[in-house]
Amino acid sequence: MRSGNSVFSNIPPVTKNLIIINFIVWLAMMVSPRLASLFMTHGALHYFGASDFNPAQLLTYMFMHSTRDFAHILFNMFTLFMFGITLERVLGSARYLFYYISCGVGAALVQEFVWALTWEDIFVKPLANLNHVDFATMRQAIDAAVATGQNLPFLNELLTVGASGAIYGVLLAFGMIFPNMPLYIMFIPVPVKAKWMVIGYGAIELLIGLSNATDGVAHFAHLGGMIFGFIMILIWKRQGVIHGHNY
Repeated sequence: MRSGNSVFSNIPPVTKNLIIINFIVWLAMMVSPRLASLFMTHGALHYFGASDFNPAQLLTYMFMHSTRDFAHILFNMFTLFMFGITLERVLGSARYLFYYISCGVGAALVQEFVWALTWEDIFVKPLANLNHVDFATMRQAIDAAVATGQNLPFLNELLTVGASGAIYGVLLAFGMIFPNMPLYIMFIPVPVKAKWMVIGYGAIELLIGLSNATDGVAHFAHLGGMIFGFIMILIWKRQGVIHGHNY
């Protein structure tokens, strides 16, 4: 008599372990505020100009999620479960892990670039208004402080956590490899082809990002994961490593 296997036991190894690691880190942060603070200081992605930044954060941030919003980790891990299983079987575990990590790191690099362009608008302009001085004067004062080796503590407020950049890369790859796969999306009563789902998600993230929304979500990091994913899948397709499927 054949014993039944659980759904979890049939998940390929990389996807399974990514889900496990993310939930373990989330639970550890939930039960220990001290550990959560330590993780946020050293593991969350900080702006490269901040005193708390270290290069390892380009990797570690994607294994951390907000403990104030269960939907954050739930959405990411559910999406990874739904699309990562198929993607890992198509790419192979080693290539799939490389792809996932690369999309996450790529998302972090794009977020760093966006912070470099926007941190003055976020901090310097409000600080200038608060002190009733013009922006140029405040900017000169900050440049002088940096030139003398002083840290700018407010830059440590720029940080992000979450696997979303890598997850959006997974969605992008699924849409490129299975462009015509019909998918059912919440609140849409008819199936949508995977390619249109990916384009839709990308367009939404771009529009929200350009709107300067203050929802606390790193929308450009999501786009960064998709951009790096697009480049890798395109290269692998041209090399004949993977092929699209007309579902």
